[in-house]
Amino acid sequence: MTPRCRGTLTRVPPLNPGNQQPRDLSSADEAWRANAGRAAGTVLFFDFDGTLAPVGDDPTAVQPAPRVLTAIEALAPLVRRIAIVSARPVDFLRDRLGGLAGVDLYGLYGLEHSHSGGDTVTEPAALPWVPTMAELAELARAELPAGTLVEFKRLSVALHWRTAPQLGEAVREWGQAQADRLGLRVQGGRMVLELKPPVDRDKGMVIGEAIQDADAAWYFGDDVSDIKAFAALRARATAEPSFFGMCVAVANPETGQEVADAADLTIDSPAALGDFLTRAAQHLG
Repeated sequence: MTPRCRGTLTRVPPLNPGNQQPRDLSSADEAWRANAGRAAGTVLFFDFDGTLAPVGDDPTAVQPAPRVLTAIEALAPLVRRIAIVSARPVDFLRDRLGGLAGVDLYGLYGLEHSHSGGDTVTEPAALPWVPTMAELAELARAELPAGTLVEFKRLSVALHWRTAPQLGEAVREWGQAQADRLGLRVQGGRMVLELKPPVDRDKGMVIGEAIQDADAAWYFGDDVSDIKAFAALRARATAEPSFFGMCVAVANPETGQEVADAADLTIDSPAALGDFLTRAAQHLG
């Protein structure tokens, strides 16, 4: 059984994709104390679904967990930069964050971005795929069995079966067949399969670029796509030992163990993350 420390944090064995030695950090407070001297050079990255917000049956209705946005607002002036890196479109993130100032948004795995409330910029190589994605969404609605939720995101299509778990295999097979037919990329997740353009952009690439001039960075995520972000932090720490990187998993019953195995620390839930970040602001302030 994985040992638990006081509070909402669990210590787990890291995967260490960059061959970095595991950190001997037994509590949330110890982790933040280790980072405190570098606060002005620290970047905090957050996934949205399953991390800042609990996953729900209707992906269009989810909202951030209590205290999360207040805690991020308190942290923003204490660190160099805060960014949300999500599979959601930037417009969705902007709406759910309620006008939170000074936060960078990376949507659709980095195919879109907006810095500090600026305009949304789309990766040029992805734009020609918009019509293909629209047609794919319509085809999915026509061909997939009832109970499948088709989420059209302009530059990607997500196929959810959370309310009908028995459809998982059929949806995955259909999605893979369409990806092969159209030359798309497939991203699996928590009872969802996402089809994306064949453009070299993912969370790991976003993080790798964003931390080039940072002294420290934390990444908070819950799903398998976040493991690439963890790897980017570890690669930077391997190349530059003075860099302080922390990979934090948010527990879930579906992909949680795989993500936790790749992390330094695990938080119990999005709700617990709000408390964790509130304590972080006290340490860094």
